[in-house]
Amino acid sequence: MTFDLTDTPLVTLDGGVLSLPISLDGKGNALDSDALAQSDTALAALLAGEVDAGAVLLRGLGANFCAGGNVAGFAAAGDRSEHIREVADLLHGMIRRLDELSVPVVAAVAGWAAGAGLSLALAADFSVVNAQTRLLAAYPGIGLSPDGGMSWRLPRAIGPAAARAFILGNQPVGGEEAHRSGMVTTFVDGEVPGAAEELAARLASGPRAAYAAAKRLIRDSETSTLSEHLDAERDSIAALAAHPDGVEGVDAFIAKRTPRFGAS
Repeated sequence: MTFDLTDTPLVTLDGGVLSLPISLDGKGNALDSDALAQSDTALAALLAGEVDAGAVLLRGLGANFCAGGNVAGFAAAGDRSEHIREVADLLHGMIRRLDELSVPVVAAVAGWAAGAGLSLALAADFSVVNAQTRLLAAYPGIGLSPDGGMSWRLPRAIGPAAARAFILGNQPVGGEEAHRSGMVTTFVDGEVPGAAEELAARLASGPRAAYAAAKRLIRDSETSTLSEHLDAERDSIAALAAHPDGVEGVDAFIAKRTPRFGAS
């Protein structure tokens, strides 16, 4: 492992969970460029095999997950267009890395997730919310259009008509309604950070090869025919049957015990 966590002090690695901040406490938990840069560096290291993590946790370091872009920074920029282009490039680099990951990604969507914050929540495999969570498109409120993949992911999650209504209407949606609509995956009655951490820890101890294969199959399904996909599924499950985690999973099931994935 050549990646040094001391170079990214906002990033933590504990129990196989790589925790990545996207916003800092104060200033309404707006998207923070330093936090994004550190998180992106850690993601690059994970993709390069320099970090041993079985799950990624996206979180805000304050009361909110992320209240969107730093609008004050937009206003203060000498060239607003170029500044926002640079911020979008930084955000999109991280979104692309998240999409490439073979391990599960969990977003702890506490408080507000607006604008780019919501785009990051949508990029996760699991988005954990509670009754206090509020989701907002935000972009029309400042005369801008979505970034971070919101206009790509949201129609696929809730349908084009509902996505248009949510983005153009620019009204907040609560966690329960977002969960019912399919915008987010996981609703909890308790506190979001603890539930998200528990979920990430459970996933980190799971069968990494199986997770990677499932994510790859789902991603490839967007461009493959059913017949092509059936062949890919056959090849994948056959290969996993000979993988140590596949062997352990089947043997543990027969022995009626909890599997110990990654032990071999």
